[in-house]
Amino acid sequence: MTGDQYTEGQLASMYQACFGERESYLQRARDCAKLSIPTLIKDSGDSFSTTYETPFQSIGARGVNHLASKLLLTLLPPNSPFFRLTVDDFDIEQLVGPEQRGPVEEGLAKVERSAMQEVETLALRVPVFEALKHLIVTGNCLLYMPDEGGMRVFHLDRYVVKRDPMGNLLYVITKENLNAKTLTKEAREALGLPEPEEAGRETPEKPYELYTYVCDKGSYWHIHQEIGRVPIPDSYGKYPKDKNPFIPLRFSRVDGESYGRGLVEEYIGDLRSLEALTQAIVEGSAAAAKVLFLVRPNGTTRINTLAKSPSGAIVQGDANDVSTLQLQKSQDFRIALDTITQIRDRLSFAFLLNSSVQRNAERVTAEEVRFMAQELESALGGVYSVLSQEFQLPMINILMEKMTKQKKMPKFPKGIVKPQVITGIEALGRGQDLNKLSQFLQYLQPLGPEAIMSNLNLDDYIDRLGASLGIDTSGLVKSAEQKQMEAQQAQEQQQQMMQQQQQMAMMQDVVRGATPAMAKGLSESAQHNPEMVQEMMKAVTQN
Repeated sequence: MTGDQYTEGQLASMYQACFGERESYLQRARDCAKLSIPTLIKDSGDSFSTTYETPFQSIGARGVNHLASKLLLTLLPPNSPFFRLTVDDFDIEQLVGPEQRGPVEEGLAKVERSAMQEVETLALRVPVFEALKHLIVTGNCLLYMPDEGGMRVFHLDRYVVKRDPMGNLLYVITKENLNAKTLTKEAREALGLPEPEEAGRETPEKPYELYTYVCDKGSYWHIHQEIGRVPIPDSYGKYPKDKNPFIPLRFSRVDGESYGRGLVEEYIGDLRSLEALTQAIVEGSAAAAKVLFLVRPNGTTRINTLAKSPSGAIVQGDANDVSTLQLQKSQDFRIALDTITQIRDRLSFAFLLNSSVQRNAERVTAEEVRFMAQELESALGGVYSVLSQEFQLPMINILMEKMTKQKKMPKFPKGIVKPQVITGIEALGRGQDLNKLSQFLQYLQPLGPEAIMSNLNLDDYIDRLGASLGIDTSGLVKSAEQKQMEAQQAQEQQQQMMQQQQQMAMMQDVVRGATPAMAKGLSESAQHNPEMVQEMMKAVTQN
């Protein structure tokens, strides 16, 4: 049964039909979790009271947490946006003109910062970190971003997915257990359940199975829900093609498979060997550390006398009757330890435990983030690129749609502004633009400052520089109105200074033609009452 063949009331049957394909991936995921973090994937029938066995080795859990932290820091960097909003040059020329590219870039940078602030407000890093651990161990995870609130993570045992041979998503079905008291009014009416206040204490506490179905219908994603085999009337809806709130993630894709494979599965052999050798070393060391004394059965030394005697006591006996039991396994332990070291080195390289690009500092620079992105790209064989396209881009599209509906972001013309994720060596955010601007200015240095100032649009350069750094230049950089006002004020001051100089020159001419007593009086008047002198000079010039 495919998504196109769906009829109402058949979600439970569709889920069960896809269960067999998922079971093999789910079993491998449980095996991988037992060697790393056993609580990630639970067995059927497990509850909150289930006690899980901790592996003898810790490198599996440490490698998963370490790699997940690096991926989180690279996918969602704390200091700069992981995406950029781009507009084609042709669209800019048609809408505002090429001379306005700097202000456009500055405005888009503000929108990017607003989106990153929303990421911090919704605390998306917590569920994303959980999802990354599931991806590394199980290879699969489903993210859900509702219209209100943060992000939810569905584990592999709570959803089924179907893709076409090209890897494109066809449909997703999730399964949840809900209590009767948490159902909506419409859901209770569809199930024929009374209201909680009408039912009183006799309200059933049994869980209800809620199925959510998301299917590709061309230009839209259609979604609705069923409880058991009963459709929920108010659950029908649709989303644009690039705004699907359900994001199924894969760590590594395999052609023709609907589910992904995890990194732990690729190194499951080393982890199993390390687990067995570590267990043998731990148990053998415990046995070797146990001290046992052997007494000859036919000897003269009495066991009770030897056991009850304090240290330094004098007892009767033969020293040859007593010996110490020792395990001659030191050579075997040495071989096992050498093998463990080799396996640990291989696993440390696989989970990037031996590399540390990031400084131990409060703030992580964009350059460090770029180095980590390059490292992940080269070490994990393009996994980071897959996550950037299947996780980062859909997430920012959904986030921007939510912010637009909530009036936290302006609505852009359709098809004009597009989010673009910058990955790998090209770095994250607009950091690469900063390097290109710096290189461009360096290439202009041989031309000289006069040629640069005569040909370079300084205002546009400053706007682009601020946008590449991800800072808000409002109030920091002078606007065109402020520059015009300051230029006008400077011109007025210059005119006043010129007038004063002219008046002083004329004053000097008058003084030269006056008698000494008159000249002395004019000089003293100029010092004590310059306004009177100005009036006098005005009268002189008029005459």
